[in-house]
Amino acid sequence: MILIYLIINTFICLFLYLLILTFMKDNLLYYLSFSHFLGIGPMKFAALKKHFGSAKKAYLADKKEFLEVVGVSLTERFIDFRNKFDSVKKLDELKRKNIAVLTVDSDDYPESLKNISDPPICLYVKGNFNVIARSPSTLLRVNSATKQSPKDSVGPIFITRESHHPASRDGPLESEKIIPTSSFKIFFAIVGTRNPTSYGIQVARKFAYELATAGFIIVSGMAYGIDTIAHQSCLDAGGKTIAVLGCGVDIVYPAANRNLYEKIIEFGGAVVSEFPPGQFVLKGLFVARNRIISALSHGVMIVEGAKDSGSLITARYAAEQGKDVFAPPSPITSDMSAAPNLLLKQGAKLVTTVEDIYEEFDMKITPKKKEDILEKLSKEEKEIFILLNEKPQLIDNLLFKLKKPINQVLNILSLMEINGVVEKNNENKYQIRL
Repeated sequence: MILIYLIINTFICLFLYLLILTFMKDNLLYYLSFSHFLGIGPMKFAALKKHFGSAKKAYLADKKEFLEVVGVSLTERFIDFRNKFDSVKKLDELKRKNIAVLTVDSDDYPESLKNISDPPICLYVKGNFNVIARSPSTLLRVNSATKQSPKDSVGPIFITRESHHPASRDGPLESEKIIPTSSFKIFFAIVGTRNPTSYGIQVARKFAYELATAGFIIVSGMAYGIDTIAHQSCLDAGGKTIAVLGCGVDIVYPAANRNLYEKIIEFGGAVVSEFPPGQFVLKGLFVARNRIISALSHGVMIVEGAKDSGSLITARYAAEQGKDVFAPPSPITSDMSAAPNLLLKQGAKLVTTVEDIYEEFDMKITPKKKEDILEKLSKEEKEIFILLNEKPQLIDNLLFKLKKPINQVLNILSLMEINGVVEKNNENKYQIRL
């Protein structure tokens, strides 16, 4: 009797699970369709959804109702698009290209992006989906007098918020440490001119490298110049970086950055865009992507730029979104100093070291050092750590090099994952977690 009950209960659970999956996929198709119709952007999409009650109802609305919201000309174009566009076929194409899709109303959509006035209908992700997907910034609060075991201290960076005022409901007690869990992410944007001076190159490299070493995820636009240096320096530090494109994520722009594009994905970062795959570069799209760079980030640093630099647009978006804007002191004799110096006049935070950024966020960062981690590991864990420190490895490669039974290696890796030392990337390879 109990066995029959368990079988029935299992089938019911499976049925409900499949039903939910079908519902989610069904809804995804309508968001995907709207995203591929470039005549309807985030604002018009929000108006349609509000008018009809859902993306599905809006997409399937009859012509008369639709034109009441967007007008005759756009309705004619949309109806023609709807008759030709095959969303199921398009979704299958994205799966073949390993491109993930986040809709504005999905639980995984980044909260900071959802909160702007015009969040993208869809966010397309090539690479590590988890690095961009929303995750709760769960904070473990412990008294600073609490002792941590060696295993407890092996994990991501820890952040201590210095208290300069009595404790309140919004902040911890003065004696408390705020320790992010492994899901906690700090995004920071570094952008600037495509034609940096040697000074700008040094500044971008210094801040990107040191912030990445401290666990920050560096966000930029993968353009020539400062963007490229920021991404590459982050990778050099063993960190993760996010490239926000002004074209489809399957298009490498500029083409000369193909190696960088592949490295960003290979080492656990992501390439993202609100524009559907296949969308080629158009001048106006770069302005739109700048708001995503700033929205994703806790703060934005403008390294260099002329007086008409596109990085000033990113800074303006950041200010409108309530984000901190940072700029380094720059020589007044250089044309590329115009943008940061203007921002400093307007109230941007002057930075000369990464500690200035930590201070502005009211944080004290203690970077996780590989040497510190290594000395706390067991002999078997050290062997794996040394191999993964060279480059990410598939389990088969590890087994071949370690010459140990698979169960033993998997058990060690599981323990190292739990303790925040290693993780799997999007290629199913194990790598050092930074």
